[in-house]
Amino acid sequence: MKSKSSDNLQDLQYFGEYGGINPSISDSSTYTFLSAKKMFDTFEGNTEGCYLYSRHSSPSNLYLGEALAALEGTETANVTASGMGAITAVILQLCNANEHIVSSRTIYGGTYAFLKNFLKKFNIGTSFVDITDLEAVEKAITPKTKMIYCESVSNPLLEVADIKALSTLAKKHGLPLVVDNTFSPLSITPAKLGADIVIHSLTKFINGSSDCVAGVVCGSKEFCLALKDVNNGAGMLLGSTLDSLRAASILKNMRTIHIRVKKHSENAQYLAENFEKDGLRIVYPGLKSHKGHQKLKRFMNHEFGYGGLLTMDVGTLEKANALMELMQERKLGYLAVSLGFYKTLFSAPGTSTSSEIPLEEQKEMGLTDGLVRFSIGLDNDIHRTYTLMRECLVALDILKSNSAMV
Repeated sequence: MKSKSSDNLQDLQYFGEYGGINPSISDSSTYTFLSAKKMFDTFEGNTEGCYLYSRHSSPSNLYLGEALAALEGTETANVTASGMGAITAVILQLCNANEHIVSSRTIYGGTYAFLKNFLKKFNIGTSFVDITDLEAVEKAITPKTKMIYCESVSNPLLEVADIKALSTLAKKHGLPLVVDNTFSPLSITPAKLGADIVIHSLTKFINGSSDCVAGVVCGSKEFCLALKDVNNGAGMLLGSTLDSLRAASILKNMRTIHIRVKKHSENAQYLAENFEKDGLRIVYPGLKSHKGHQKLKRFMNHEFGYGGLLTMDVGTLEKANALMELMQERKLGYLAVSLGFYKTLFSAPGTSTSSEIPLEEQKEMGLTDGLVRFSIGLDNDIHRTYTLMRECLVALDILKSNSAMV
């Protein structure tokens, strides 16, 4: 599948008010009106193109939202101050007290905690299922179910959701399909596969420089306007507002996302293939050994590859920690959470980004103590990186030194 999303993004043009090639940054928290009537109409949602208060919208946030809508192929998009700000607003907009959600069992730990723990306050229940098992997904749906939630490529196990099939199932039951596409921008376009709402943590690949926190909700105009409604919009009333300066910064970084995603994927593919040949336990969607490989090939945008995330199981948490510390010492990357940075980042998700998930549930889903999640960077000489990483593995007896070099 050939994606036009990057071209749609590149074709956007916003001029600054003095003719600058970058749009001017809106440095105001509130906006003036020429008449009191216009202010009233704006509060009532009866005007377009008018700015009220930056928690509601601002020119800088609007520019970024339009770029993200072009990226994901949706009608519009609302930006937020974090990925969790986007996720929680969507869930609370769609669900009322005493209702129900069907969610993938392998999702970001913060999302899991919100669904499993926080929503108990409203008696909103969540069934966590193997999202790759469509029968299990359908079986979990009840008359109170209000949405199906998943990640395109799951955090941290890298399971691949069949978005087309899930969309068909969701429509059969009259439910919206909400997809977090943080791990796979450009590689997968969920809206074109039938997803109703697409979420990103902009903090990661889309911004790409690990210098801010932000999120986005991409969807229909109707839904995004509902999120900003001054009376009952979860986005408006929960107040997860992105600062205009950060919005402008992210918009500039988006101009290189097509180049960065290709390089992240190219480097991850190289490392995954070679470490698998070395006999290591590697999970990467670009490997034929990955359970979702053939499925993903059917609907991915091939020019952008299989993404920048891979996992390696080294057996124990002690070995995982020793490996990460040694790689950081040898300047191969950083022992840090998050992803999408120019440098490789690595963490043991069971004790970090997925630590909110109880140990028994981690084991049930296959999240082992020795699992290391890598967000592969933009290294120019990836063979050199592979050689140096391999030396670390040999030094810790995770990989035998007499294994054949590739």
